[in-house]
Amino acid sequence: MITDKERWNKRHVEKPMRHNVEPLLEKFISEENIGKALDIACGIGRNTHFMAESGFEVDAVDISDYALSQVKDDPKINKIETDLDTYNLETNNYDLITNINFLSRRLHPQIKDALKSGGVLVYETFIVAHGDFNNPANPEFLLRKNELLHAFIGLDIIYYEEKDDINLRGEKTRVASLVARKM
Repeated sequence: MITDKERWNKRHVEKPMRHNVEPLLEKFISEENIGKALDIACGIGRNTHFMAESGFEVDAVDISDYALSQVKDDPKINKIETDLDTYNLETNNYDLITNINFLSRRLHPQIKDALKSGGVLVYETFIVAHGDFNNPANPEFLLRKNELLHAFIGLDIIYYEEKDDINLRGEKTRVASLVARKM
């Protein structure tokens, strides 16, 4: 049986992703107070690098040692190789948290608690779609309509949208996007 780590290593090698920053993060980076950031399931570090270049000290977390090997060695970047199925976030620790194209419902309450007062969450991932979409087939990895919005009730919602999009590999997908601040 292939492990999650092996599966993700293989995916990163065989189907490389774009290197450009997530447009949602780029658009809302000015909403954040420069400080400490967390990039959940950072992959090859496209958002990690952008946050570090923007002045943040970034914890870049991923299960794939191959992906983390592609993240720049930079004093502002702390690479953390771990399984997010068991990893726990430190409370009141981050000014910015990004979660792009990854879904762990177990982490939702921890994400809220991990934000400092005034901290911002930038979250985008796949939602259930019907028709010609290339979203994950496993419903565990798909949000339901408005689920992301409801998961972060209690935060001040700056932006929310559900829309058709193009994924990192150029395929048609459906995503939910959220930017919210902890008050």
